Amino acid sequence: MSLAAKRAELIAELEPFGDHHERFQYVIDRAKSLPALPAELKLEIFLIEGCTSNLWLIPSVENGVCRFRCDADSLITKGVASLVCEFYDGESPQAVADTDADFLAAVGITQHLSPNRRNGLTNLVGKIRAFGRTAVNR
Repeated sequence: MSLAAKRAELIAELEPFGDHHERFQYVIDRAKSLPALPAELKLEIFLIEGCTSNLWLIPSVENGVCRFRCDADSLITKGVASLVCEFYDGESPQAVADTDADFLAAVGITQHLSPNRRNGLTNLVGKIRAFGRTAVNR
């Protein structure tokens, strides 16, 4: 599935909620169903800086596509991060490097995050796109 199609799919998934409280509750409920990272992967090297809670990102390249897993101490952080990881997961390094995760702003998530969480989200997307740029050059 192309990033444009994923963007449209994620917007369609998040748009129906009447207000940002309902949307965030959905993101939290979604995060509750996601698996946790094993403790041995929750290392400082995988921490995303600038977030209120601990947020870990595990990037990899498998069979020529980028893979992203994440976990966080906070359900809202884990939920938002998982949306970002889902968006980029399975894409080519070049597509990851070239594409911003603007769907979050399109559905009103970015605007309703605290400044620290917004900073963490910006750092997460930056780290993912930087990983894509590095993977392109391998």
